[in-house]
Amino acid sequence: MQRFWRTLLVVLPLLPLSDLGQAEAAQQPPAQSQLPKPATAVQRLGAFGGWTAYTFKGHSGQVCYVLGFPMKRESPGSKRKSAVMMVTHRPKEHVTDVVSLDEGYRFKEGSDESLDIDGTRFDLFTKGDTAWSRTADLDKAIVAAMAKASRAAIDGTPQKGPPISDTYSLAGFGRALALIDKACGIKR
Repeated sequence: MQRFWRTLLVVLPLLPLSDLGQAEAAQQPPAQSQLPKPATAVQRLGAFGGWTAYTFKGHSGQVCYVLGFPMKRESPGSKRKSAVMMVTHRPKEHVTDVVSLDEGYRFKEGSDESLDIDGTRFDLFTKGDTAWSRTADLDKAIVAAMAKASRAAIDGTPQKGPPISDTYSLAGFGRALALIDKACGIKR
């Protein structure tokens, strides 16, 4: 059940942004009447470096998140969707600093992946195309490391094909994080 809620925490903030990954795959744009109506408007708070901060009012209160895209992608011989790293806050649910990486390919079932933040390694578990930390304390440690570091890299084992690696610049991450902290009333 806990895994369900962690998945939900990651997926809900992406729903209003779903057109990011689908735009490339769409043959024809859907008719206006076929488009889903968003439950609430997503507000862009600002962007710094490769990181953008957003907030929206969800069914269970304010949701704030920051997302970044890799500056370097190594995926020899494979086609995959866009990758994204996110940090999410849901203060009404007492949830902060949820780290998730959607790598745009299905991870090998049961694989653990490694997130390297300026030489400090964090182990993540995978499900489908997403990787998470196992505990809230580990999430907080990852976010604290990201706020001080210059780069993060994840090495992944896809279900099919050779290993894949993405590198994220962390320039601007701390400033974007400060925006979502303020918007969701998170004190550090």
